[in-house]
Amino acid sequence: MNFIDGVKFADMVKMGAHHLHLNADYVDSLNVFPVPDGDTGTNMNLSMTSGAKETASHVTAHLGKTAQALSKGLLMGARGNSGVILSQLFRGFGKAVEEDATLTSSKFAEALEYGVQTAYKAVMKPVEGTILTVAKDAANKGVEVSKTTDEIIEVMEAIVEESKASLKRTPDLLPVLKEVGVVDSGGQGLVYVYEGFLACLKGEELPERVATDSMDEMVNAEHHRGVQGFMNTEDIVFGYCTEFMVKFEDEKAKTHPFEETEFRLDLSKFGDSLLVISDEEIAKVHIHTEEPGDALNYAQKYGSLINIKIENMRQQHIDIVGENHTTNKVEASHPYAIVTVAMGAGVADLLKSIGASTVIEGGQTMNPSTEDIVQALKDVGAERAIILPNNKNIIMAAKQAAEVSGIEAAVVETKSVPEGLAAILAFNPEAGVVENEKAMSNAASGVKTGQVTHSIRDTSIDGITIKKDDFMGLAGSKIVISNPSLDTVMKSLLESLIDEDDEIVTLIYGEGVSEEDASEIAEFLESTYDHIEVELYNGKQPLYPYILSVE
Repeated sequence: MNFIDGVKFADMVKMGAHHLHLNADYVDSLNVFPVPDGDTGTNMNLSMTSGAKETASHVTAHLGKTAQALSKGLLMGARGNSGVILSQLFRGFGKAVEEDATLTSSKFAEALEYGVQTAYKAVMKPVEGTILTVAKDAANKGVEVSKTTDEIIEVMEAIVEESKASLKRTPDLLPVLKEVGVVDSGGQGLVYVYEGFLACLKGEELPERVATDSMDEMVNAEHHRGVQGFMNTEDIVFGYCTEFMVKFEDEKAKTHPFEETEFRLDLSKFGDSLLVISDEEIAKVHIHTEEPGDALNYAQKYGSLINIKIENMRQQHIDIVGENHTTNKVEASHPYAIVTVAMGAGVADLLKSIGASTVIEGGQTMNPSTEDIVQALKDVGAERAIILPNNKNIIMAAKQAAEVSGIEAAVVETKSVPEGLAAILAFNPEAGVVENEKAMSNAASGVKTGQVTHSIRDTSIDGITIKKDDFMGLAGSKIVISNPSLDTVMKSLLESLIDEDDEIVTLIYGEGVSEEDASEIAEFLESTYDHIEVELYNGKQPLYPYILSVE
């Protein structure tokens, strides 16, 4: 087989998604930490299923068009870090082949390689030893082999073989994997997708599910993202944050046909921090420029301009750092929204009571997709929004949603409900999105978070021996105690978090904890720590008997 068309590629996608689906719970079980949030397989499965569904609805013989359908389905269905990275791998793949009716072995491998480049760019601080590494090594091998053979099956065989080899090497790249002696679960999920591709090409059946007697090849690695700090006001070279959308017009396309690479290259001459996202009907642009009008005039050659937003970043920076407290702020003409994520009816009510516009149900084991977050933004109907993911595994999907939402939106990278609560309290409806993002991020970073959950397996991490069904106390993301007694874990966790400068402990108790038991913990706090004031709430959250913040 020397080439594939869109119909064959759709079959490959279907089989890859099916193979991942059959083994999603297996991938879920590969979490290095024994907390009940091992959802890498679930996230990748739901993301790939969304992509496969969109592909099946738009199958054509033209491979590029079929690949675009996969890209769109993955983009909107992406859940969790692993799902977002998977969507970016095939977004880049789709971009590379959009004009190709069929693919040769070399073009197929090159497209996978371009997908890897796209995925790396999407992650602010790429971590090696993860799905990114597996994808990169596999694509590189595919390109290498495609130079010696025209057979796509041979190239795909090399890609699968190298992806498995790369997966086994991940513990050598991530110390946490080395410690536990396992591999990356996101990479394992990608291997399943590639195995499905290969089986389809060869006309073979895949086993219904993977059987294993060991947990030695399993782990879910953390994919970190960071935020950038602000420079001095006088150092800002391009002073206007400019965002707009171009709605393509057939008449203008006759003289200025849209080509994203050329469009992006031309716009880059007007400034920096350029982001261009496009489909067949519209392009969304973000750019920092000194002459917004020049960028707008150029873009208008391709169609009509909508959703234009221009902000003076120098003035914003002055407001943020407090260099001028007498600045006249422009009052917002459209309502703001705070969209946040949480599990538990009580937690949702608490978030809404202090200012959240809407709460998406989700969190551990149930990460909302990019589309879920975009839909929540649409339902609220605001034109400016702050998104609070309240979970490290939702941050990337939230950022992707903010980019494609069509409104001015920013993500405050909250990793827990307590951080989300602190962020909401710092929200200023009179401030701009950038200013609020900074202030709310600062507020969230000042909160110490504690959580108590139960172990789903025996293991040992950081010198702590953990038994299945033990209660575990987590200070931030670090496990500090494991014990069969919930009271023992709570008291030890509180001791590790509270110091003499703290004043307030917010205690949110969940399913399985009675009000009486929670009150006893509150009384223990007040009697043990004279300087601490306790706020007690029934969050009704699953999986975590207690969530607490210390300020």
